Amino acid sequence: MTAVLPRLLRALDRFHATHPWDHNAHYHRWILRRLPGRFTGALDVGSGSGDLARLLATRAEAVHGIDADPAIVERARERTAPGAPVTFSVGDALEDVPSGSYDVITCVATIHHLPFGEALTHFRRHLAPGGTLIVVGLYRPRSRSDYLLDAVAIPSNIAMAWIKNKGRKAPRPAAMTAPTRPATMAFADIVRDARLVLPGARPRRRLFWRYTLVWKR
Repeated sequence: MTAVLPRLLRALDRFHATHPWDHNAHYHRWILRRLPGRFTGALDVGSGSGDLARLLATRAEAVHGIDADPAIVERARERTAPGAPVTFSVGDALEDVPSGSYDVITCVATIHHLPFGEALTHFRRHLAPGGTLIVVGLYRPRSRSDYLLDAVAIPSNIAMAWIKNKGRKAPRPAAMTAPTRPATMAFADIVRDARLVLPGARPRRRLFWRYTLVWKR
């Protein structure tokens, strides 16, 4: 399986380049289902083009998104309606988060760009008592179960791409124009380090090469 999978993934990459769809946005509604109906403040780390931040704003009094890439932050601002309770800033997630605490902190496909344990510790400090932290992250497959889940995701990914694009070629969504890098941490290491920082945390593997972590303070 480990010898065949890289070839399959390269073929998948070629297909996905022609029929792209946003794997991260797939989890946005999943995130909302794990949050209160209303809350005061939210922080979206690695906010990209602002899709999740705008969704959070349907429930929050105020949402702030932070991203290290100036170009994608500018796109987020352009795509956000005037008067929406959402602000965006360019900055380092560990150095430039506005002071104060947040009822909700989200971090989607971003934490693998950061020192993992340090990032979780930083998020915990900014999380208000009773608040919710949700991470949707990427991991590097190493175990048999990792590769098995990756293999299961391939036909699902093709079906989703075909359905969302109605079988047609399509441009990349705005959210997919931000710089990316591959994950380096194995899932087992993510679980170990998360539990050291966030007692009771239970990361779970998900389809489409993602894992989730939900933690309440």
